[in-house]
Amino acid sequence: MKVSNIKDIEKFFEVIDSCSGKVELVTGEGDRLNLKSKLSQYVSLANIFSNGEIPELELVAYEKEDIDKLLNFMMNG
Repeated sequence: MKVSNIKDIEKFFEVIDSCSGKVELVTGEGDRLNLKSKLSQYVSLANIFSNGEIPELELVAYEKEDIDKLLNFMMNG
């Protein structure tokens, strides 16, 4: 799933942390980084930040309830 224009980065990570299954960030090179890891969150997203926003990410979530949480966050903030 592609997500874009994430303005509340702290809330985004709260949603990621609340997921029960694995949530991965797919890099431009096709690598998958586990976003449930705090180290991966900081390292992988440090290069993406622009003016305090995340313009676009590709995420992979494996559990339906996690996908629903992420979709809810994207639609309702």
